Amino acid sequence: MFRKSWGDRPLSGRLSRFVALLLLVWLPLAIPIYAWVEDANLASILGTGILYLEFLILLKLWGTRVYGRSQPFRAYGLGCSSRQVREFCGGVLGAVAAMALLVLIQVSLGWMAWQDLPSLRILVEAMGVGLAVGFAEELLFRGWLWDELRRDYSQRKALILNGVIFALLHFIKPPEEILRTAPQLLGLLLLGVILVQLTIRTQRRLGAAIGFHGGLVASYYLLTVGQMWQPSPPYPVLFTGIDGNPLAGLLGLGMLLLISVGLPRLASQ
Repeated sequence: MFRKSWGDRPLSGRLSRFVALLLLVWLPLAIPIYAWVEDANLASILGTGILYLEFLILLKLWGTRVYGRSQPFRAYGLGCSSRQVREFCGGVLGAVAAMALLVLIQVSLGWMAWQDLPSLRILVEAMGVGLAVGFAEELLFRGWLWDELRRDYSQRKALILNGVIFALLHFIKPPEEILRTAPQLLGLLLLGVILVQLTIRTQRRLGAAIGFHGGLVASYYLLTVGQMWQPSPPYPVLFTGIDGNPLAGLLGLGMLLLISVGLPRLASQ
């Protein structure tokens, strides 16, 4: 099924083969799930879980049989080391600090009000969701996809393409929602660029990117689901973000831009 010659093909040929193999195995399992499971949320969880499990298996086979790697996951940036753990913790702290600063600015301006501490259940859920999303998406975008892009393009071009693909795949929604939340696309692009910069800065290890991405997701989960803070009307949506999403407001975009500009300078020191 796998051929080493696939590794010599252009990017489009490699990606199309990888995705085709993934769907070939997933669809026969996913179609019955979505057809027979009445609970749409449960069906989505099962379908997504099976898809990602197959992605992990395919990623290992792809790395070993197409590229001849003995440790494919390590090559994609995963590994258990003290440095990886430190970088992960640093990423989490950086994300939490950035979100805390955004909240403090809005509270000081009267745009947001403190509600209550979240329950232990919500806190555990936030940590679990953040870790799951951070791990899954970083292995996909900054692990596998980044590796494929770097085989064909310079670092700068691969960085831009990775950010664009990351943003567009997160922006699949009805046309009216795309128009309504258009500023969020720029936020997703900046976030994608930052996560690539973190991967480059840590020599392609994913710990920092997983920590930063997961920290943002967990913090946002606490703010929205945990309802730690609530907007205080009237508040300027232009600054706070559409639907309270910091990726779709000037404050959040400004924060991401500062981080994106600052990371390369920090790395050069």
